[in-house]
Amino acid sequence: MDNRTRTEPPQVEPTHMREVLGHFASGVVVVTALAPGGPAGFTCQSFSSLSLDPPLVSFAPARSSTSWPKIRAVGRFCVNVLAEDHAELSTAFARSGTDKYAGVEWRPAPSGAPVLDGVAAWIDCTLEHEYAGGDHTMVAARVHALGANPSRAPLLFHRGAYGISAKN
Repeated sequence: MDNRTRTEPPQVEPTHMREVLGHFASGVVVVTALAPGGPAGFTCQSFSSLSLDPPLVSFAPARSSTSWPKIRAVGRFCVNVLAEDHAELSTAFARSGTDKYAGVEWRPAPSGAPVLDGVAAWIDCTLEHEYAGGDHTMVAARVHALGANPSRAPLLFHRGAYGISAKN
């Protein structure tokens, strides 16, 4: 190919990318761990199943996260799949510099990491791999234990808001 005919792809504006990718509905999780200074956690909507053999899941914390380094240092954590009535919990765990666990009921997963009360599902994991991914870190985690409450519907995030509605 002649290099003189090759053009650079157009630059994608972050706000446009967020708006377009917002058309993909995602679930919302809170990743939790028992860190040396007390429980740590953060909200994440970039979560998915990665592999059945070996059992792996993936998620992508922001590189600016102050909670992920604490959780990474522990190496054991729980991914809590939030239920449809957990929008306030999602917002609370997305904030920095606050006591995210104030008024939050939880029980320990087999690893000791917090399983938040009333979640739709929980996945107890250890850190397997970490990869740089732009302004986020891509995490692959090995699943050691998990459970679900079939009566609880998941919290969805779509077009910049919780839930799915005809107005969206």
